[in-house]
Amino acid sequence: MAQNINKQIKKDKRVSFTNKDFGSLRNELQRYALTHFSDNIVDFTDASLGGLILDIGAYVGDVMAYYIDHQFNENSIENAIETENIERLVREAGVKIPAAAPAYAEVTISMIVPAQLVNNEYVPKTNALPIVKKNSIFSSIGGIDFALLEDVNFGEFNTAGQLIANVSLGRVNNGTPVNFIVSRVASVSSAKIETETFSIPDTFQSFRTITLANDNVNEIISVFDSSGDEYYEVDTLSQDTVFKVLSNTSYDSDQVRSRLEMLHAPKRYITTRNVSTGKTTIRFGAGNENASDEDIIPDPSEHAIRLFGDRTSLPTIAIDPNNFLTTQTLGISPRNTTITVNYRYGGGISHNVSAGEISSVKTLLTEFKDNASSFDIAQTRATIDVINYETAKGGENEPTIEELRNIAIFNRSSQNRIVTREDLIARVYSLPSNFGRVFRVGVSDNPINPRGSLIYIISRNKDKKLTLSTDTLKQNLSKYLNQFRLVNDAADILDAKIVNIGVKFGITIEDGYRQEIVIPVVANKIKNYLKIENMHINKPIKTGDLENIILNSPGVSNLVFLNIISKNSATASAYSSENWNSKDSMDRGYLFPPEGGIFELKFPNSDIEGVVV
Repeated sequence: MAQNINKQIKKDKRVSFTNKDFGSLRNELQRYALTHFSDNIVDFTDASLGGLILDIGAYVGDVMAYYIDHQFNENSIENAIETENIERLVREAGVKIPAAAPAYAEVTISMIVPAQLVNNEYVPKTNALPIVKKNSIFSSIGGIDFALLEDVNFGEFNTAGQLIANVSLGRVNNGTPVNFIVSRVASVSSAKIETETFSIPDTFQSFRTITLANDNVNEIISVFDSSGDEYYEVDTLSQDTVFKVLSNTSYDSDQVRSRLEMLHAPKRYITTRNVSTGKTTIRFGAGNENASDEDIIPDPSEHAIRLFGDRTSLPTIAIDPNNFLTTQTLGISPRNTTITVNYRYGGGISHNVSAGEISSVKTLLTEFKDNASSFDIAQTRATIDVINYETAKGGENEPTIEELRNIAIFNRSSQNRIVTREDLIARVYSLPSNFGRVFRVGVSDNPINPRGSLIYIISRNKDKKLTLSTDTLKQNLSKYLNQFRLVNDAADILDAKIVNIGVKFGITIEDGYRQEIVIPVVANKIKNYLKIENMHINKPIKTGDLENIILNSPGVSNLVFLNIISKNSATASAYSSENWNSKDSMDRGYLFPPEGGIFELKFPNSDIEGVVV
């Protein structure tokens, strides 16, 4: 039973526990001494022995109070001031401490390729078209190196049998093409690439760690052991699956370059970065690959004790929870092997070079077809050039302690799961772009399953027109979202309905204005209002906005009529087949698309018609 501490002190010797600063502590000590020890000592001036005793007692109390408050504040992300404690609290908030970010840029790689005659037509010589391998290095004028992120195959053809690379005519001799200029756009990064090896002894150690030598490691490319087994990076060691990127060889490879697969990852690791040293540490799992979990985890049947006779009770059986830390549940720890780590490091805001600065080839890695001649290989490699037409972006210095504090406060209440509709939409848009790009997404309730949702998605083609998302994109999205949804939630991914529309309007104009000037101005304003970037799935059109746009245009005196009509495949084959009736969809000044639908003004130059009446 809890006791009142004041009852343990005699009534006439009760003390105050609220004093914390030096002055109040000294006054309380002096009052106490004068009350209970006045017969022994009465002089408590600063120069006396009594004053010395009071000062020492108050000093000790003041220091203890300070450090108690300090320790309390150091457990709060808002009030902590020590770097180590802020770093610890940032990690506890689920925030990975980033390094300096590298810059990324789009560069155009071009080369001169000999011409050859195929079916009475001169085309680039296919044997001379190389694959420029990733990790090729291009340099800027200021000496910053940029590495190629992916292989660039100049001999790749699309489904129509045409070269994907841009081809332009080069030198011509007496009307006959001698060579062609072939170019492709590729992505580069200013991060440097490094490979380190670590020798792991033949002794088992749970949660083994290794530390990389370079600062500002921003990406672990791969981790392999000497047996060729790969270790995969995860957010936590309890995560036993990872996403695997595979090449898409299906019919829609032009739109979706990669497929997304789930892969079991018994060998895995997590990374942590130290703010003070800038070094990155890799921590592996706790399991022993050479031991069976059955030797560690107790068999429940062995603890099933039979009751004999009249016995109706038995003692509890304790199982040591530490036994589970050495199982393979948290991954496998490497042993008696060599770990090879390939990673990228470096970056900073200074890496955001201007357009045209990435202009030289420093290290060129190429691969040609087996039947390519050495002359063609040498000539093609000698003509390879590179240039960036836009500024490199993304380079940033590592965050400061205060920036980390703010990030942790912002992310402290967030959870890595899909709960709300906004969470679901954000996850769809966060799908890595190489698995397909979703242009717009809409979420609706499932009328059949009350715990389910209907996800409507739509994509765009190279002409920035709406197009149905491919099957590969939907499969990738399904596998991606499955990792974040609640176990009893369900979601169906469906194609959004494309509703092609047209606008017809009639106006009267003011004196002094000409019809051929006013109508194009009004049409251009309507086009800007209805451009596809402003459209969303299930978003209605407010007719009042269109009316205000027309009436506020220069030279318009009155709006006679405004009609938004459906344009479908019955009108022209270029439109979608969705049949939509504007009269049935009007509600209090809003035109609603069908459920899961999105409006598109597909051909604004011809789908907007205006007349002066």
